[in-house]
Amino acid sequence: MALSVGFIGSGMMASALMDGLLAKGIVTSPAQISCSDVWEPARAAAQKKGFQAFASNEEVCANAKDIIIIAVKPNIVPAALADIAKSASSNAVIISIAAGVTLATLESHIPDRKVVRVMPNTPCLVGESAGAFALGQNCKEEDRDLVARVFGAVGIFPEVQEYLLDAVTGVSGSGPAYVFLFIEALSDGGVRAGLPRSVATQLAAQTVKGAAEMVLRTGKHPGELKDGVTSPGGTTIAGVEALEKGPFRATVISAVTATTKRSMQLGGKDEAEIRNKYNL
Repeated sequence: MALSVGFIGSGMMASALMDGLLAKGIVTSPAQISCSDVWEPARAAAQKKGFQAFASNEEVCANAKDIIIIAVKPNIVPAALADIAKSASSNAVIISIAAGVTLATLESHIPDRKVVRVMPNTPCLVGESAGAFALGQNCKEEDRDLVARVFGAVGIFPEVQEYLLDAVTGVSGSGPAYVFLFIEALSDGGVRAGLPRSVATQLAAQTVKGAAEMVLRTGKHPGELKDGVTSPGGTTIAGVEALEKGPFRATVISAVTATTKRSMQLGGKDEAEIRNKYNL
């Protein structure tokens, strides 16, 4: 079934999603996608690709029959929800990708609508996103399938309970920054060992990409794959020892928990709840 999809906000993440929906055949024509943005160059860029672009959110609500994706900054979400609330005739599922805006907040503005929270990450821009989604109280099984289908066009999106979206932020939402830092450090090591910068960065990035594909394709535990590279008394185990002296593993775990805690703080949880309920 051909979908009719709307976007409130036409920035980089929204644009990547639009491109992904079209590339994967979730929509068969760019005319099935409508979007709005206050910035004229964003509308012009969308129109150039064949998408319907408007200055008004209400026009998106009128055109999008199946899904409306809120892709604006958190402080703009209330205004977007007010425009959606005016479109009483629309039955589209409302999906928010705005960080920190809870299902309860969304449903307080549009209590009779089906709402979903999705936490994507920046590799969405290259069709390789990792994220998760949580359904609101009015959603049904077909809505779960619809969200998985749409966001599956740009990556991997399992369903989780809403409270776990903070941890999703810690792992995959902020995770690309950690991986970029690791790639940079791996490249620095190559330069220190004598490689040209361009060669070192290319090798480092491809190594991360290839290792990730091995985890996803084989289904093996990362520790098992690591053991397959580390021969007794060899070069790799010497490098692993140096990382553990860092301490590499504990530092990465601390980064994820620090990000998760900060996400909870931004979402309005107090320190006592974060400490006592989530042990962070």
